[in-house]
Amino acid sequence: MPPDSTLPDLLLITPEPPRAAGVDLFLDRLSHAVASGIALVQLRAKTLDMPAYLRLASEVCAVCHRHGARVVLNGPLDGWDEGDADGLHLPSARLMQTNTRPPRQSKLLSAACHSPEQLLHAQRIGVDFVTLSPVLPTTSHPGEPTLGWAQFESLAAMVSIPVFALGGMTRELAATARTHGAHGMAGISAFW
Repeated sequence: MPPDSTLPDLLLITPEPPRAAGVDLFLDRLSHAVASGIALVQLRAKTLDMPAYLRLASEVCAVCHRHGARVVLNGPLDGWDEGDADGLHLPSARLMQTNTRPPRQSKLLSAACHSPEQLLHAQRIGVDFVTLSPVLPTTSHPGEPTLGWAQFESLAAMVSIPVFALGGMTRELAATARTHGAHGMAGISAFW
């Protein structure tokens, strides 16, 4: 599929933020990442409760927007209108519970996909882009089965929305990802 010119080709998924004492270091690392060219960030913080997550999201949005980067929040639909975020990311389970696109058409909507059914459902409800994983072995999920490039390409070809390759990505794999139908790459450790 042709690339979507409004989306960058790298998506940084943040690592789990440290407890309160390490938030400044987290924000410094984020600032460095977006200053070096990362233009799209997914704030992933599964261990925070909603009030703490939204406080961090406000700070993350400020850092990213200062550098011209956009932020999607990883969370429930009730976070859709919260703060200055540029969009919402649906984990795969939440994606499959969502039957229509939330009404905020002006904001980005993304989803995590791991199967053909999830990809087709994401396209059906009108998400703007998806991550498809795991393409290659990862340190965060050692021993888990992977798609490999051939299966990634086959799955990505099923939909007309931008697909970011996730799992084992490094900057050196950019050309390989594009050759296999990826809009771009997503990752945590490689881009953090």
